[in-house]
Amino acid sequence: MSAAESTQQSANPVEYIQHHLTDWCFGCDPTTHKPSSLIDFHAFFFDVWLMAALVAVALGVIAWRVGRRLDPDAPSGMQNVLEMLVEFVNQQVKDVFGSRVNPIIGPLALTVFTWVLAMNFIDLIPVDFIPGIAGWIGVHVFGQQHVFFRAVPTANLGAPFGLALTVFALVIYYNLKVKGPVGYLKMFLFHPFGKYFVPVNIVMTLIEEIAKPLSLALRLFGNLFASELVFMLIALLVFTHTTLPSVLLWFPVQVLSGLAWSIFELLILSLQAFIFMVLTIVYLGMAHTDDH
Repeated sequence: MSAAESTQQSANPVEYIQHHLTDWCFGCDPTTHKPSSLIDFHAFFFDVWLMAALVAVALGVIAWRVGRRLDPDAPSGMQNVLEMLVEFVNQQVKDVFGSRVNPIIGPLALTVFTWVLAMNFIDLIPVDFIPGIAGWIGVHVFGQQHVFFRAVPTANLGAPFGLALTVFALVIYYNLKVKGPVGYLKMFLFHPFGKYFVPVNIVMTLIEEIAKPLSLALRLFGNLFASELVFMLIALLVFTHTTLPSVLLWFPVQVLSGLAWSIFELLILSLQAFIFMVLTIVYLGMAHTDDH
């Protein structure tokens, strides 16, 4: 759907919200534009991959430019910001790992935090801006009649789950590396109730391990999805009105509401990136201990 079509249908709040909650998906049902099932390996969410890749490239370019201009004697500008960020992340890692810090954990935690934070902050861009650009490109460049586009990757369940499963794979890897296959198996057999409750221990430990990626993914997705929905509702304060007096009446309310929610979102979006990073460090820290 193009940007013009989106505006024309804006008088219908349900269609407006459904349009903005639909991904640009290849391999999805051509009528519903949704995957055929919850797990559908034929579905490719192009907008999620595109926005996540653009954010990653932008972060890489920023890091490269700052790295080329490092001045240890007189740091300024972005170098100061990045140095503060690196020190902040390193302190979180040291608080969990103590003196035995795996050298990979710090860069991993920094990457997770900055990437998730940058993807989250896309939510602060006006809700129709990026989909409008994507709609124009889709119609005039690709010749498509209907283009759907969700700008915030972390508001799609696939992106948070992809990140969470990557962290979970690292947790399993370091559990096997530090504890060994036998030690990792003992964790399932004898934790948390000892050797006399092996069946219960297996079930409880499995639930505990599965809860790690679920908690990472669903917390991030739920908060970003709710935030995205609130911005759509704020946008509808004006879009559902067609007469000039009603538009003039509701436009200041929309601006003030959007500004207030954006200020609140600065805290929420940053907090969600911080929580994702901290839980990643904690889970990897637990994997690096000899006991459970």
